Amino acid sequence: MNRKKIYLVRHGQTDFNLKGVVQGSGINADINETGKKQGELFFKAYRNVPFDQLYHTALIRTKQSIQGFLDLGIPATTLPELNEISWGDYEGTPMTPDESQYYHHMLNQWKIGNLDYAIAGGESPNIVAARMIKGIEKIISDPGENVLVCMHGRAMRIFLSLILKKDLKNMDDFEHQNLCLYLLEKNEDGGFDLLRGNDVSHLKELDEA
Repeated sequence: MNRKKIYLVRHGQTDFNLKGVVQGSGINADINETGKKQGELFFKAYRNVPFDQLYHTALIRTKQSIQGFLDLGIPATTLPELNEISWGDYEGTPMTPDESQYYHHMLNQWKIGNLDYAIAGGESPNIVAARMIKGIEKIISDPGENVLVCMHGRAMRIFLSLILKKDLKNMDDFEHQNLCLYLLEKNEDGGFDLLRGNDVSHLKELDEA
């Protein structure tokens, strides 16, 4: 039997991403034309992987980003546990210099280990991690050898920290771009190894356009 592989991708670009507007679980935005093209290019590059199961969050942008695979009739499951972090009162707010200063203050709090720190009305990394564990367990227990998971930037960093057993305060080590790929493989100890990270080689056509 081959070792289980998890193909973990971030959703394609939305207009909120493009305009630098805060977008968390409180914003259910569609992907834009660039996001659709990113999804098409990822599908073109990985359509021959024999995926047994697809997972996406309850937010439409993740489902839209893997539409090509859904159209193949591969079984799919919605996992709200993997939804993006809630940015609370800052949802839908343009990232002005003042907002950016507060955002980086929050990131610094997380980096020093204050993982209960949250924006007003929003979620902390610890809260997201607590709700995410059930979703991760469901993915790991899935009998399929190849699974595709589409989720969100900050949530992806938390997911990777949990499944790779890394300290959550270092989650920013996991960089990401729209429709990037992280490839994980199950090891002999029952954990997972990172084979590829923030891979956007499948989007090369966009860079050349």
